[in-house]
Amino acid sequence: MSDPQTHALQRLREMQQGDLPVHGGRTLAYVYDSGDSEVARVGSEAVAAYAASNALDPTAFPSLLQMENELVGFACDLLDAPPSAVGSVTSGGTESVLLAVQAARDSRPSVTAPSMVIPSTAHAAFHKAAHYFGVRAAVVPVGADFRADAAAMAAAIDESTVLVVASAPSYAHGVVDPVTEIAAAAAAAGVRCHVDACIGGWVLPYAARLGRPVPPWTFAVEGVTSISVDTHKYAYAPKGTSLLLHRTSSLRRAQFFASAAWPGYTMLNSTMQSTKSGGPLAGAWAVLRTIGDDGYLRLAREVFSAVDQLAAGVEAIPALRAVVPPDSTLLAVATDDTCDPFTVTDEMLARGWYVQPQLSYDGGPPTIHLSVSAATLARVDELLAAFRESVAAAQAVGPVAVDPAVVSFIDALDPTTLGDDDFDGLLATSGLVGESADGGLALPERMAPVNAMLDVAAPAMREALLVAFLDRLSRPER
Repeated sequence: MSDPQTHALQRLREMQQGDLPVHGGRTLAYVYDSGDSEVARVGSEAVAAYAASNALDPTAFPSLLQMENELVGFACDLLDAPPSAVGSVTSGGTESVLLAVQAARDSRPSVTAPSMVIPSTAHAAFHKAAHYFGVRAAVVPVGADFRADAAAMAAAIDESTVLVVASAPSYAHGVVDPVTEIAAAAAAAGVRCHVDACIGGWVLPYAARLGRPVPPWTFAVEGVTSISVDTHKYAYAPKGTSLLLHRTSSLRRAQFFASAAWPGYTMLNSTMQSTKSGGPLAGAWAVLRTIGDDGYLRLAREVFSAVDQLAAGVEAIPALRAVVPPDSTLLAVATDDTCDPFTVTDEMLARGWYVQPQLSYDGGPPTIHLSVSAATLARVDELLAAFRESVAAAQAVGPVAVDPAVVSFIDALDPTTLGDDDFDGLLATSGLVGESADGGLALPERMAPVNAMLDVAAPAMREALLVAFLDRLSRPER
């Protein structure tokens, strides 16, 4: 009889073969790879060592409290925080954003219908926070350079505003908003200003030290009251940890939750979670200690070298262009009329590279997103060769098209009136789901036709279709 433990681990390895690679620099979204196998090993061993520890009670696991305070201290130095600054470790960027919005809302209980002013390029996590916490998102269009329009954002602040948001950088385009002007407007109105630096916060300070032009965005900017920065991105820590820093402890206080309204222990939480595995925190701490300040400077030099080479290489491919020169490590790429981004991303995947398709928005074209890691530097030539081949293949078949009758049909639908059977039919028609040979769920082998159909759908229909898709994926196996 086979050993159950051996069988389980073997099965894990077999299932993992169908996943995107997390090391090697070939996955340019979702994961961030330093390219250093020793860093990956240390992080994994630290996660395993603390997997059963619980950060719910810092008096029970004081080592976790020590690690959290050291992580926050490193980030405070990195982000020009004053001596009064404090911070908390969260499960990821979305939780950090949620807590920033929740704390802003709860710090102003007299505002009965709170709102926050955000640029249209702000991360979707702010819309999630609006949905969860009843804080209306006042969305302000950005300028032609895809940066927030500081004057328009200042004009949008009113008596209901509890938070103003800027990005450093925005995810979709990789540019830093004019934080100085936005924070000044927020401060003049007596409103908090949060800088979402989840994806850029651990690399932009090193970019500045390397002499690259970086617009001001840290706590050195007057009026910035909180910053979110993910350690599981460019600190190259295991998933999932982020930091939410506040300029003062009084600004953080509304983030905490305590309840003695039951007969058990008095609940006390610094973040949304109660029970928190110590594994991710230990992994982040161990990776930070392993890489260190000098190591992060070296990794920043490598990742920006890769970004510069990729940006130049993309511009040298006639069918491609960078949407905007990147301020950080994110590159948005558009195609000309000879091909489409969705077919190009499919062709890239067929060649062993994952680049992320971004659907059209507010009159802008669909694009290809690249989150570049330090590990990508050694493979830049391969990546650009794959782009050239993928563009040629996409040009050979021509841009993917959606039947005009299908476009008209989708436009006429109201997603709020559709039932499960309707969505099942739409999912099958779109190609998002099918039936495998054994009667199970089959995912599409190529996503270009699916993305093209989603691209012509209104945002509300996109959301409804993808919610239905996730619902069909998430069904028990017995």
